[in-house]
Amino acid sequence: MLIWGWRTRIYVLAMTTFLCGRCGNPASHAVRKAVTKFTLFFIPLFPISVKYSAQCTFCGIENRIAKEDAVRLQAQEEQGQAQQQAAPGYPSQPQGFPQPQGIQHPSQPQGIQHPSQSGQFPQQGQFPQQGR
Repeated sequence: MLIWGWRTRIYVLAMTTFLCGRCGNPASHAVRKAVTKFTLFFIPLFPISVKYSAQCTFCGIENRIAKEDAVRLQAQEEQGQAQQQAAPGYPSQPQGFPQPQGIQHPSQPQGIQHPSQSGQFPQQGQFPQQGR
């Protein structure tokens, strides 16, 4: 007895945003690669077909696209992710500005210590007893 057949695996290559051809909304599209492989005894052996598509997340339509377009969209997404990882937020110090040496609070002039630093606060056990 020989068991053979085929199996299709779908891989999501990228999530990109562009105008949908059907609904006209600027929506995210899943760029997908569908690989159909010949199987023998449930073991995938070699690919029979490879198809690329973009599916709109708003209306659900799936359009076939060329391999070159899918590779280009995948590269654009990877480039965008690399730029986001390089600069996740604001830079630590803008260029052209001097680095601060010592930060002083504007309401506290230089040379005056906070009461907790000078020992003026009462220590444990020194609080006056209050009668009830």
